[in-house]
Order: sequence, then C-alpha cells, then structure tokens
Amino acid sequence: MTQNIWRSVTPQYDQFHSQLAQYPSLSPVTLLDTQPRLANAIQQFVQLKGFTRVMLINAPDNSIYRQLVSQKLQVIKPNSHVICTESLDMGTIFGQYRAENGLITSEIPGLLDKANGGYLLISANMLLANPKMWPLLKAAVLGEDVSPINCDAKSPHPSPISKKYEVKLIILGDRNQLADVDYLDADVRSSFCFYTELELDLKIDEQSILTYLAYLRWISEEYQLPTLTEDAIPALMTAGARFTEDQHYTPLCVIWHRTLIEEAALESNQYPITKSHIESALDKRYYRESYLQQRALDDILDGQVIIETQGEQVGQVNGLTVIDVAGHPLSYGEPARISCVVHFGDGDITDVERKAELGGNLHAKGMMIMQAFVSSSMNLDAPLPYSASVVFEQSYSEVDGDSASLAELCSLVSALSEHPINQQIAVTGAVDQFGRVQAVGGLNEKIEGFYHVCKHQGFTGGQGVILPRTNLKHLALHKDVVNSIKNDEFHIWPVATVDEAVPILMGASFRGDDEESIINKIAQRIENFERHDQSHSIAERIKNWFV
Repeated sequence: MTQNIWRSVTPQYDQFHSQLAQYPSLSPVTLLDTQPRLANAIQQFVQLKGFTRVMLINAPDNSIYRQLVSQKLQVIKPNSHVICTESLDMGTIFGQYRAENGLITSEIPGLLDKANGGYLLISANMLLANPKMWPLLKAAVLGEDVSPINCDAKSPHPSPISKKYEVKLIILGDRNQLADVDYLDADVRSSFCFYTELELDLKIDEQSILTYLAYLRWISEEYQLPTLTEDAIPALMTAGARFTEDQHYTPLCVIWHRTLIEEAALESNQYPITKSHIESALDKRYYRESYLQQRALDDILDGQVIIETQGEQVGQVNGLTVIDVAGHPLSYGEPARISCVVHFGDGDITDVERKAELGGNLHAKGMMIMQAFVSSSMNLDAPLPYSASVVFEQSYSEVDGDSASLAELCSLVSALSEHPINQQIAVTGAVDQFGRVQAVGGLNEKIEGFYHVCKHQGFTGGQGVILPRTNLKHLALHKDVVNSIKNDEFHIWPVATVDEAVPILMGASFRGDDEESIINKIAQRIENFERHDQSHSIAERIKNWFV
C-alpha cells in the first residue's frame, strides 16, 4: 500500500537538474542579496530623513549577521560611517572622560563619535543589559544633548561635556529579544522605529533555486571551503529541508551551512565535496549526539519501557512523542504507549495526565476536542453509560500538545467497542471536532523513533506510522527509513480523517451501515448494557461483570 509513497517522505529535486548543472558558472550571491525585503527596508531607512532614526531587525543575535548588515549598508551608501559593535558596555558607546580638580584630564571618544553622520549597529542585548542607559541613548539618537560618562564619579566636572550627534541606530536581535526591547520602551516599536526581518529560509522553485545555488557559491568562497559537486547539493538541500521541516524550503542560515560543509570537508580531505561526504558528516554528527536516544531505545529493548510492535490489544495504541532535553542539541522521537480502560459510569472521560498535573493546556484542549468528536459521532440521546480513563503509560514528565489526540481517540473507541488495535502501527496527528486529522510537529523524529524500535524488535512487514496527510511536505526521513519503505518493510499511511485512520489501525470501518463498524459495536455494547441494567440489581450486575 505504501510501497510507492517513498518519494513523498523525502524531498525530490529531480526537476531542478538543469539548474544544478549551472552551479559551477554562477556568480556568488551574499546572504543579504537573497533578502529583497530586508534590502528594500535598508534602502528606505538610509533615505529617510527626520524623526525615524532607529531600525529593528529580527535576526539571530550574532556578530556574523551584524557584520553582513554593516557591509550591505556600506554598499548602499558608500563612504558613510558604519560602526558595528559587540560590546555591552555603554561607556564604549558614549565615550568616557576623567576630571581632576574640576578640569578634564583625559577623554576617550565613544562609538557615537565615530558613527556621527552615519550608522551604529548594536545587539538588542546591549539595551537589555543596560536598561537605565536606554533613555540617554534614545536622546542621542533623537539629536538631543548628551554627555560622555565620567570615569570617576568622585571627581565631577562642574560643566559636563555636552554633545549632539547625527546618527542612526540599528538594533539586531531575535524575536524574543525585540519583544523585551518593546517592553522596555513602547516608543521603540510604535513611534520612531523601522522594522524588518532577516529571513533565514527560502522557498525553492525554478527561479529561487538559482539564487540559492549562487548563495552556496558565496559560502564556499567567503569561508574558503571546498566546492560542492552537483550530487552533493541535493543531499545538502535534503538536510536543509529537515532543518526547516518543509520540503519546499531550504535554510539560509550562514552558521548552519558553514558548520555542515566544514564537517563534510573533513570527510573529503578538503577535496570537492560529494553526496557521500555530506551523508557521512550527518551520520557522524548523529552518532556524536545520539547517546540519550540510544539509552531510551535500550530501555525499550530491555523491557523496562513496554512498547509492543506486534499483535493486537484492546484500548492500547502506540503514540509518538518528541523528546527535548535541556543542554542537548538533538531532539529525538520515542513511541509512547497510550491506553484506555472503561467502566460503568456517567460518560465522563478522565484525562489522567491532566488530573496528575502532568498534562499541559494544549494537551487538555486536544483531549476535550477528541471527546466532543466521539460524542457527536455516536449521536447519543442520553449520556454514555460508561466512563473512561486515558493515560500515557510510563510517562513521568509533563505531556503537552495535541499531537496525540488521534491516538487517544483510537484507544478510546477501541476500549468502548472492545475491538483490538494493531500494535504494529503507531499513530500521530491532531483531531478537530469534525474528525479531520490535522498537521503536527516533529514528524521526522517521531517516525524514526518508532522505526528504530521496530527494526530492533524485528520487522514484520506490517509495521508503520499513520500520520496527517498534510504533514507529508514536512518529511525528510533518514535514508535507511526511506529504503525500508521502498523495500516494503516499513510503511507510511497518510490520512485526512478519522474515518481513514481507523480501518488501517483496527481493520474495521469507523462508522456506517456495517454491523462490524466501530460505532455500531459501541452502540451494541450500550444496548446490551441497558438490557442488562434493566433486568438485574446493582449487586448482580457487579457480580456478573467479574464472572
């Protein structure tokens, strides 16, 4: 069923063969030349006169990007003063002086002096580290009188130095830092500043790929790296699609490209880099960073964590999670056993994670949406005579997000209908109140986490993952997983609705006229319970339940 889907689970760049062949002859294009929106904003900012004298650029807080913006400014306005600093010391900005006996004995010019008539580029961290100095810097940028900083507060000068500057300020920081700057002074965002963004990804099409290839040429020349062969570029772009989590986008991050190409250069011994060198560098990086993932896998293989990849179980399904550990660079996927049991009750569905205060708000939201869909699908005219309890088994930390709601729904309807779930299949996806399966994050890690468990426990030929159809564009699976899908060892089932997912997972339709459908089985069970309830006392019912 999924043998021909392998092309969908990894990016395909065959249509760009003619563009890739042009790579050696392309002229290099800098990062800032791939940014028409940013370039246009800088051009406008340079031309503006008057009150707007601050530009905010949403970009990584990194000296590399500040230097690139500085170089772009010098291209747009040659011979202008462009000063870029990494200092967090406000004395460096304003300059300093020393006074003795009421006389100035020494004076050190600040960066404002050097940038006078031009531009000063700083990190957003400078403002956040020196919030008390921001009003003074703001006044200087707006053309008010300011004074250098006295190095010795015990020897004040009776008439502090007064200076005026004609300077424009450019602040670079990531979105969180800029939000803090906005909190520091609402005027920054609302009154006299210009805002733009450094875009760190590029949508790939027949035109933009030439820009990207020229950018790769610039990376190699700027940092004196070996050239890329034609077959290495698709491998690099595949790694980039995994980084951006979108097959149609590639990253533009200088640091990401430089580190990966430098690692591949080690594999090529500084000769031209091929596809095998890129893949070898990625494999070695994964090996360096995979200790925690291997330990988690060992716990499953040793039976310390129970994950079944064969057989059938009622009310039990393999969900998929992504693990992020502070201080660890690699997110990794891990299957999670989700179980549901039912008992006589008033229709309440207990979210054990929420009750134990281990479930986040988004997880609680997903559970409530799932419950609403199930109740609506059964079209009951009275409360369900059963209550249920849904839990992530052997989970000892907080669970959040709604990506398990499809798996939780399947475990619930399995427990209600007493119809078993195929344990060879893992499930991920969010559900809306109409039963549509919605996209979730971390698909590559989730699928590969379950794949590794199946591989080590033994392939059966029927194992695989059910995922939202809208998530196919986010896949850039490891080549080993792709090969297993090609060889029909492992499967991917993209679905758009609950009605498509349930037959794959449970071997029966979710609803319909078929008496074996899951909804009809639940209805039959409710009907049997009501007959049982009317003809027996409570004591007899409890006794019969345990017989």
